Amino acid sequence: MPRIAIRHGRLGDPGPGDPPAAAGLTVGVEEEFLLLDPATGATLPRAAAILAADPPLPPGAKLHRELRATQVETATGVCTGARELREQLVRSRKALTDAARVHGAVVASCGTPVLSGPSTSDNQDGRFGDIDRIYRGMVADYEACGCHVHVGVPDPETAVAVMNHLRPWLPTLLALSVNSPFDHGRDTGYGSWRMVQQSRFPGAGIPPHFPDHAAYRAEVRRLVDCGALVDESMSFWLVRPSTAFPTLEFRVADAASSVDEAVLQAVLSRALVRRALATDTAPPEMSEQVGAAALWAAARDGIDGEGVHPLRACRVPAWELVEELVEFVAPALDETGDRDLVAIVLERLRCEGSGARRQRKAVAAGLPALLATLTHQG
Repeated sequence: MPRIAIRHGRLGDPGPGDPPAAAGLTVGVEEEFLLLDPATGATLPRAAAILAADPPLPPGAKLHRELRATQVETATGVCTGARELREQLVRSRKALTDAARVHGAVVASCGTPVLSGPSTSDNQDGRFGDIDRIYRGMVADYEACGCHVHVGVPDPETAVAVMNHLRPWLPTLLALSVNSPFDHGRDTGYGSWRMVQQSRFPGAGIPPHFPDHAAYRAEVRRLVDCGALVDESMSFWLVRPSTAFPTLEFRVADAASSVDEAVLQAVLSRALVRRALATDTAPPEMSEQVGAAALWAAARDGIDGEGVHPLRACRVPAWELVEELVEFVAPALDETGDRDLVAIVLERLRCEGSGARRQRKAVAAGLPALLATLTHQG
């Protein structure tokens, strides 16, 4: 199959209910959630109690703490197909929702809160304490949540080679996910205010082109030595080789409004990796500044307006970029049996709009409609 080369053979067998063609690249999703007060819609620091409750997640799935006490993260087990992944996400969301209810909270999936409660910054120990110490006011009220996709790759060298091919597609993945239009009760005018918040961190955004994994590691070490990163497992690039798993980690998407939108990010990310593995051409050349402009345009307007084509360096309708992405990954989607799933979810987004648009509509209708939108499980 691949010319960049899966050198160590097949990474997994099909999951239950998934077609045989789904074998080849594993996938997993980490979802970050906010905990809200059901009476006010403001964030609520209940993470410690929910973590202590140890809700019954699917086999292989895990629950983690996050930077602030108003956040928690679930991580699926290793999956080989979209159906298996969706089932894990649904079960994890339900288990977390049930546990939160016991402690007087609701679980919201959005990139930033509509309303923040009192400051959740406290005197933390360990790595989170180091983050608070280094980044100070930048993270004092940082409650941003993402949907992170892990795609299995055989080794770090391959991960960096693939990453170079993915760079132009990251703004379109963001545009499809925008789900954070509010900040401390105000409409920012952006679809993803989370991405604007992330842009303040050193080295944020689309990663540079790296000739090999050694160059990637050397750059991370330099940023650590400069005091810009806490340690070598940290970076703010939107895709990176994982330091914990044999995966390439996509960190571009806002927390997904629905399970189906999380699955959409996962299958599109995996399809991009499959296409990169199958190519024998050099990565496309992209201006760093145009790439940054494309990411900014995606954060601002999502799928509802104009985007920037990262390679042609011009403005185009955002849906034209989405269509180009789908056309590019169509062979990989056919291999894994995911093309119909992608078409269904994209048609729903065309009709109902992005998560950001749905949040704005819900806010206008009042708190019950907002909570129903933020806690939607479908």
